Amino acid sequence: MSRLALLVASAFFMEYLDGSIIATALPRMAVSLGSTAVDLHIGISAYLLAVAVFILPGGWASERFGGRVVFTSAMAVFVLGSVLCGLAQSVTGFVAARVLQGIGGAMMVPVGRLIVLRTTEKADLLRAIALLTWPALTAPLLGPPLGGLIAEQASWRWIFFINLPLGCVGIAMALWLVPAAAGTVRRGFDGVGFGLASVCLLCGTIGLDRLGDGLSFLKWVFGLLAVAVVSGGWFASHIRRAPHPLVNPANFGIATFRMVMVGGSAMRILISAMPFLLPLFFQLGFGLDAFHAGLTVLALFAGNIAIKPLTSPILRRFGFRGVLVGNGLLQAATMFGCALVSPGTASWVLWGLLVVSGASRSLQFTATSSLAFADVPQAAMGSANTLFSVATQLSFGLGVALGAVILQGLGVVLGVGGGPTLVVFQGGFVVLGVLMVGVAVSALGLARGAGDLVAGRG
Repeated sequence: MSRLALLVASAFFMEYLDGSIIATALPRMAVSLGSTAVDLHIGISAYLLAVAVFILPGGWASERFGGRVVFTSAMAVFVLGSVLCGLAQSVTGFVAARVLQGIGGAMMVPVGRLIVLRTTEKADLLRAIALLTWPALTAPLLGPPLGGLIAEQASWRWIFFINLPLGCVGIAMALWLVPAAAGTVRRGFDGVGFGLASVCLLCGTIGLDRLGDGLSFLKWVFGLLAVAVVSGGWFASHIRRAPHPLVNPANFGIATFRMVMVGGSAMRILISAMPFLLPLFFQLGFGLDAFHAGLTVLALFAGNIAIKPLTSPILRRFGFRGVLVGNGLLQAATMFGCALVSPGTASWVLWGLLVVSGASRSLQFTATSSLAFADVPQAAMGSANTLFSVATQLSFGLGVALGAVILQGLGVVLGVGGGPTLVVFQGGFVVLGVLMVGVAVSALGLARGAGDLVAGRG
């Protein structure tokens, strides 16, 4: 189990890393492709949108064609898209290759997790999920500095070419480790549901992404969000009536899964806002350059790693309910702590605060990810996994959008023009902390013994 989970986690790391790694390399890429860094930012958006939309068919494809076939094919598509990105000679060609890369990455995520879920006993689920959670925590932190380093020392094209040998090794390992089970389901694909969900995700993601761009975009934002709400409502109605829906709404009848999809998603959105706000905070509020700001944020990564050996013992001792409430309040405390630091704060205090924040972040992600599948029967894993994958992917984007909206709103309230200042960032951390307290307390609605078997307490 551990070797298979490690393989899937490595594939996840490649997928998550490529969502953020080109951020610092955009200026050099723009010169090479005859464009501007701002215009080339569409390459990041196109990739994330392709991932968000094409996660949806993953569960159906795995059940129809078998996990090994779909997982290895998705990895091959991802590698092909990566090579084409590295060979691109125009912005159009680059964006098209990024979409192809995103489609491959999207299919790797739900299918890879589903393979692990279906080959892991409930008692071993926590350890497996902890491995699968690690890439989502670390890749967004390591991506920007790694992309900048490769672009500076070699060429931006190697950001993508490096996926070729890694992907080939991954495909070989998958053919060896993933069970060669054939597809067991012959139901048709829910094309109507996929279309409605795609419109909802595309319009919602683009609308929320532009929410922080200023008042001039508001009418477009509200229009896109209105389309997202209507298509989302239509999708919800459709899957209740369709004979073979894209996802099974019955999963929301499972209390632990429902809590993770609602309260857990809110937690991930709030926590995901921090890696977006902190680099800006250190640059605009502290006056650090981009390199030193990124270096400081790596303290979150140190916390992520440090807590890993303690995750299982903590969950065994306190249970999911205790951890989600207590650790959620700890995460809120670190947000309030960020509101108290200033350029005069001692370095060891700042780094200590960020290490604790990173550790709390890692523990909360692992707890919610494990609890999501604690009570889901094997027959419903495919649908539950698809819903969870979409929610997880969207939470990262929504976290960035929320951070941008909070900064803009506080700037207006405090009458600060010309970009956010130190006090605006500090106020933003307070807002996030207050919201986090509310979400953490909501976890008290969980039963005391929820997920005890997975936590090793049953």
